[in-house]
Amino acid sequence: EHKELVDFAKDQGCAYELERWDVGFWAEKLRKKLYDLDEEALRVYFSLPNVLDGLIGLIERLFDVKVEKAPFKPSVWDESVMFYQVTNKATGKPQAYFYLDPYTRPAEKRGGAWMNVVVGRSSLFAPEGENVRLPVAHMVLNQAPPVDGKPSLMKFREVETLFHEMGHALQHMLTTQSEGMVAGIENVEWDAVEQPSQFMENWLYDEPTLMAMAKHYETEEPLPDQEFQKIKAARTFRAGSVMARQLHFATTDLLLHSEFDETKETPYELDRRVAETTEALPPAEFDRFLNAFSHIFAGGYSAGYYSYKWAEVLSADCFAAFEEVGLENEEKVRETGIRFRDTILALGGGKDPMEVFKAFRGRKPSTEPLLRHSGLLANTP
Repeated sequence: EHKELVDFAKDQGCAYELERWDVGFWAEKLRKKLYDLDEEALRVYFSLPNVLDGLIGLIERLFDVKVEKAPFKPSVWDESVMFYQVTNKATGKPQAYFYLDPYTRPAEKRGGAWMNVVVGRSSLFAPEGENVRLPVAHMVLNQAPPVDGKPSLMKFREVETLFHEMGHALQHMLTTQSEGMVAGIENVEWDAVEQPSQFMENWLYDEPTLMAMAKHYETEEPLPDQEFQKIKAARTFRAGSVMARQLHFATTDLLLHSEFDETKETPYELDRRVAETTEALPPAEFDRFLNAFSHIFAGGYSAGYYSYKWAEVLSADCFAAFEEVGLENEEKVRETGIRFRDTILALGGGKDPMEVFKAFRGRKPSTEPLLRHSGLLANTP
């Protein structure tokens, strides 16, 4: 990948040797040349109403639940906030609720997107006459609001974000644990808590799933196939470099918090030593990236940065279970989805995440699906 980038830069008239600080600039130019993917132009195919319909349809297809606007609406903090009910199809009874706050309000709302708990499932706090208090989640986005009769139009990355946050919400809402301290996302180890969220993102690269929601907001014409192929191909752009970078961060973090000996080397020397096995371009002698690596010093990820990549391993392997039964085989997809619901989504922090994973997959995790999805296996299509 680095040689490809160097050759591209030379073809574009670059007369200097690429340094680490040049890589981002030239990589973006190469990405545009290879895929010509204009996310702004694709917004017209991703209106929020269509995307929500597609997302809800996928949830109902996989997990045997019904998602619809609740028959009542509690007080909300803004008139645009939506309130949904999740019903268990087998029992016909409500299982959870969630708020969706989709639109940006710069004066009163910080940027980004997140899911959080309103209340968790709990037998201790069950309302009078009930066995359990049902979980309630909220998801907050920062989409452009509808303007001049046009719906909110989303970038593909924003669609990914919605699916990601819904994965977190599903683990909170579909839990079967009734002890509040381990219900839903509570006390799930960090190297597993991102598993459902990243799992949901995988479905956007399944053509029937994406095309069911990717329709022009005015004409209802589907997203052109060539644009879908660009989206799919761009997913693996410089995937090796991206993975090596994350492995570099994770390895440096673990070594700093385990075997680092300040009498033998400085933290910067350790960083450069790790880079010998992970980086095409070694850090410069004056590189002080570690000074700004706040995740592992002030961000709560000390000796835990690896969890980002490990969660990708888990989520890719979970999605592979659906690939193995055939994504077009509705009966098998539904069976696998219910098994995912009853293990990964249901068991919360009440059981060791490795045991939960094995209950779903029947074995320990494999790195093969992530490498395949990233285009890093020799036989990857």
